[in-house]
Amino acid sequence: MSRRTPKLPSWLPVDPYILALLGTVGLAALLPASGSAASVASGASTGAVALLFFLYGARLSTREAMDGLRHWRLHVTVLACTFVAFPLLGLAAKGLVPFLLTPDLYNGLLFLCLVPSTIQSSIAFTSIARGNVPAAICAGSFSSIAGIVITPLLAAGLLGNSGGGFSADSLLKIVLQLLVPFLAGQFLRRWVGGFLVRNKKVLGYVDRGSILLVVYSAFSEGMARGIWHQVSVYRLGALLAVEAVLLAAMLMLTWYGVKRLGFDRGDRIAIQFAGSKKSLAAGLPMASVLFGAQASLAVLPLMLFHQMQLMVCAVIAKRRARDPLAEQEPGTDAVPADRGRGVRVGE
Repeated sequence: MSRRTPKLPSWLPVDPYILALLGTVGLAALLPASGSAASVASGASTGAVALLFFLYGARLSTREAMDGLRHWRLHVTVLACTFVAFPLLGLAAKGLVPFLLTPDLYNGLLFLCLVPSTIQSSIAFTSIARGNVPAAICAGSFSSIAGIVITPLLAAGLLGNSGGGFSADSLLKIVLQLLVPFLAGQFLRRWVGGFLVRNKKVLGYVDRGSILLVVYSAFSEGMARGIWHQVSVYRLGALLAVEAVLLAAMLMLTWYGVKRLGFDRGDRIAIQFAGSKKSLAAGLPMASVLFGAQASLAVLPLMLFHQMQLMVCAVIAKRRARDPLAEQEPGTDAVPADRGRGVRVGE
C-alpha cells in the first residue's frame, strides 16, 4: 500500500519562485558580484530590464485594451486605488519612523505603494472567485501601462533624494530602459505576437530569469555597501505587521468601499484583486533604475508584500467561489475553484 506524498494546503500558495528569489538573495549574500563581475552583472541587469518591458509591450493586445475602455468607471477606480489610495496610506506610515521602521525600510514601503498592479495573478484570482475576468485583464494592463509613467513621477514627488536621487539622468534611464522597449514591443507585436504565443512557456522562464538577475545585481551591490547591517529581526517583524495592515485596509476598501459606487459583484471582485495588489515584475526593474545602490532594501518590502498578497488573496478567492450568491452575471467568467492555482510570481 503506497503512501501519499504530503502536500501543502491548497489555500497556501507558497510559490516556488518565491523560494528562487530568496535563494538568489542568499547567493548574493554569500557570493556577491564584485569588481569586473559587478560591472558585468549590472550591464546584464540593465539589458534584462529592457527585455522585460519589451515583452510586456509585445504581449499586450492593443485591441483588447481599447475594447476595455468601455468599462472606464471600473478602470478609473482601480487606478485610483493603485496610485492614490495606496500612496496615501504609504504617506500615513511615515509616523512609524523611526519607532517601527528605519528610514530605508520606510522608503521601500512607500515605493511599494507606488508601483502598478498585477496582471496575471489578478486574472487568476478573479477567475477563481467567478468575477469579471475581462475587466481584470484590462484593469491590470492599464495599470501596468500607466505605471511606467506614473510610478517614476510619484517617486520623484514623494521620495525625492531619498530614492537615490531623481534627476534628468534618472528620467532618461526610465525612458530608455522602460518606456522605449515597451513601445518597441507594441510596434513589433504584429510580427512577433505569434511567436510569443507559441513559446509562452519558454518566455515565462525568460521573464523570471531576468527578474532573478535584477535581484542578484541589486542585492550584490547592497552587500558591497554593507546596508544589510541596518536591518534587524525586530525591524523585519515590524515591516511584516505594517504590510499586513496595509493589505487588510486595501482589501476592505476595494470590496466594501466600491460597493457604494454601484458596481455589481463581478466587477467588485475584479476591482478587489486588481486594486489591492502590487506587481513584483514591474516593481523590481523600476527600483533598480530609481534607487541604484539602495535598490536591495527598496525591493525588500515589495518582495514580502507580494508573497503575503498571494496567500491572502488565494483564501479570499476560494471563499468568493463558494459564496451562495455567486451567480453567473453578464461579463463574468465562472470556472472551477481549483482553476488558476498556479499564479505567476513574476506578476
